[in-house]
Amino acid sequence: MFRVDVVTLFPEMFAPLIGLSILGRAQERGVVDVRLHNLLDVLGHGERADDRPYGGGPGMILRAEPLARMLETILADAAPPERRALLVTSAAGRTFTQADAQAFAALEQLVVVCGRYEGVDQRVIEAYGAQELSLGDFVLTGGEIPAMAFVDATVRLVDGTLNEASLETESYGPEGLEGPSYTRPPTFAGIDVPAVLLSGDHAKIAAWRREESRRRTAERRPDLLPAPDPLRFPKR
Repeated sequence: MFRVDVVTLFPEMFAPLIGLSILGRAQERGVVDVRLHNLLDVLGHGERADDRPYGGGPGMILRAEPLARMLETILADAAPPERRALLVTSAAGRTFTQADAQAFAALEQLVVVCGRYEGVDQRVIEAYGAQELSLGDFVLTGGEIPAMAFVDATVRLVDGTLNEASLETESYGPEGLEGPSYTRPPTFAGIDVPAVLLSGDHAKIAAWRREESRRRTAERRPDLLPAPDPLRFPKR
């Protein structure tokens, strides 16, 4: 079973995600086990989860000691280090990608610490060898939304969550972005479904989809196109 542990100040935000849709069904089938850990639960009497940053400046920082106590509890019965990933959501982290989701899904456990306020004490990241990951080039109120995205993107790739056919032709695969999709009716707002999709010729349909995938990728995300093979285009 793939295990997910999320450390957060707002566990209630995750209820719709883990109780519904694909992730909820994966839990019901015993494919994944999502555990939410409220950072407030490990605070001592009068202790705070956050404090002002050393050196001054605006905002608050999540303190190292409560986070360490929570992580030690989680890691006490965790998968071996080489079979788990420990993440901290951070606007200063590198951007999460589909390749990250694929790599995490091949492990046994994903531990996600949701950053808040101005961030997490850097010593926690260094002491536990955590990866800092961002959802994109923008700032959010907290790390719960990125954490949901990371968990959702990863769990859907875990064996047993989806059927393999659903994963073969989706965006960010080997062919790049997925091409356009159509369903009934055959004409809408004066726009017809491409005739090839109604032809019943599966070879032509597959070829059309590959070409549309390449075209869309070239227009929208040329960085996802594979590099040209130098052996195919020798210098003259």
